[in-house]
Amino acid sequence: MLLSVDITEKSFGDKSLYHDLRFDIQPGEIVGLVGRNGMGKSTLFNMVTGSDTDYQGDITTKRNAIVISSRQEHHGLGDKTVLGYIQDDLPEFAELNHIIDTYPDHMGDNVAKITRYSEALERFATLGYYQVEDEIAQLFESYQIDTAKLHAKMDDLSGGQKRMVELIKVQRSRGDLALIDEPTNHMDYIAKEAFIKWLKSTQEAVMVITHDRDVLQCVDRIIEIRDGQAHTYRGNYDQYLRINKDRITNQVNEFDLVQRRIANLRDDIIRFQRLKEKSRDPGTIRRFKSQEEKARTELARLEQTEKPSFWIDQDSAEDLNEKMTAAYGKYKAQNIRLDARQEKSRSSRLLVQVSKLSLGYGDTPLFGDVSFELHEGERVRLHGRNGAGKTTLVDAIMAKAAGRPESALASHRFGGTIAVETGINVGHYQQEIDEKYLDMTLYAALEQVLRDKDLPVSDQRIRRFLGDYLFNPESDGAMPVSQLSGGQKARFQLIRMLANEPQLLILDEPTNHLDLPSIEELERAMQDYHGAVIYISHDSYFAKKLGGQTVPIGS
Repeated sequence: MLLSVDITEKSFGDKSLYHDLRFDIQPGEIVGLVGRNGMGKSTLFNMVTGSDTDYQGDITTKRNAIVISSRQEHHGLGDKTVLGYIQDDLPEFAELNHIIDTYPDHMGDNVAKITRYSEALERFATLGYYQVEDEIAQLFESYQIDTAKLHAKMDDLSGGQKRMVELIKVQRSRGDLALIDEPTNHMDYIAKEAFIKWLKSTQEAVMVITHDRDVLQCVDRIIEIRDGQAHTYRGNYDQYLRINKDRITNQVNEFDLVQRRIANLRDDIIRFQRLKEKSRDPGTIRRFKSQEEKARTELARLEQTEKPSFWIDQDSAEDLNEKMTAAYGKYKAQNIRLDARQEKSRSSRLLVQVSKLSLGYGDTPLFGDVSFELHEGERVRLHGRNGAGKTTLVDAIMAKAAGRPESALASHRFGGTIAVETGINVGHYQQEIDEKYLDMTLYAALEQVLRDKDLPVSDQRIRRFLGDYLFNPESDGAMPVSQLSGGQKARFQLIRMLANEPQLLILDEPTNHLDLPSIEELERAMQDYHGAVIYISHDSYFAKKLGGQTVPIGS
């Protein structure tokens, strides 16, 4: 056993996050950690690394085991280079490098220092650190990142680049256990293939928080955090779905039986009360009173039964029999409710036409000769590397739809044309939230969204949005947007995209940060949506569900 987690209680204020959460990780095991947004997956990582010790229970690792984790925040790094940042986080590197660099200046004939220096040289070689810069450069190349970035400052990297640096650091650390949080968010397909290749071949144990189904298809085991506990599923994503269906249907049956028993007991109590009141014989009265008390005792016990969170993937749910479908529909966990346009237009009018387009910055085009047509009801997938110009093309289409002059664009058109039907509403799902919303509370940000789209503003409408997208109208509504989790920010972006019933949706990596049920709800809504969709996604499952024409961008 490499890691043992036994948490009896973990709370935030009066909210219980975990209770009796237990699982083990074995050497060399690849484990996917899943769960609804807000279930504390990242908190669990912080507890394993020791940065969060405010819990009851025990977390133990094998003696001398090295645990490496990817960071989410990169504050206070000053002028530290990317290479220096990675090296300083490698096991023993900083200490050994300090000894090798400084001891020759002061060790003289000191036998103890000479011995320590010799041991450091040997250990440095054993860990392969003399070649570490070349190895890190090779990892940069495998992810197709410019190796010149090795000597750039960490503060100069984008958020996506820092995420890639974290992965490279974890991979070169060669620890016993790697903890990786949402590694493929914002990755393009080349980087994602490189990560999955490493995941399949690594000898170290890995626990990865992810809802990327391509990644989950490569794990040995899935642990789902649900209702404050850890539920283990042997095998990959396909096996998880099959096992989950069987488990959930059994749990739904059991819970339904409890609810029926509760209803029967309530009827029994009323019946025993009436029989007791009508009786005149003391013995009969005592008998009915005893039966009533027995029923009340059982009722009180059963009413303490908490309803589990029930979720079955949509494909598996379609195979349920009629009785189970009804029971599952009655008890299933609440999911986001997407209010996408449902009315099918009788026309198939042309909404967007791009012809032999070439866009770029300065004197260099990012891409050239891109052409496609998009009619109402159709889907177009823009596919290419990060930096190939997909977002640049989206920005140009958005500008054209809004009637902004071409001179207002940061990019330059080298050739070709863009035509967008005049007056259509466009919903845009962006990877990053507009900065103007970050300092607002969620409630105020939703007010601003409605005003920006010239829509009626009312307390009732905002609260409906909050409830439909799994926000608590009171506590979440008062929270600054900047402090929302990644999943909560994603749900805010969905509200913003769909608020004005758009005829055209533009989706930029919409599945990032969403949990599995929310991804499926988004897929379902997009399949039912009768408007046109342009989307960017490196999620092969999502792309398969939406379909449509694939337009390559860049080389």
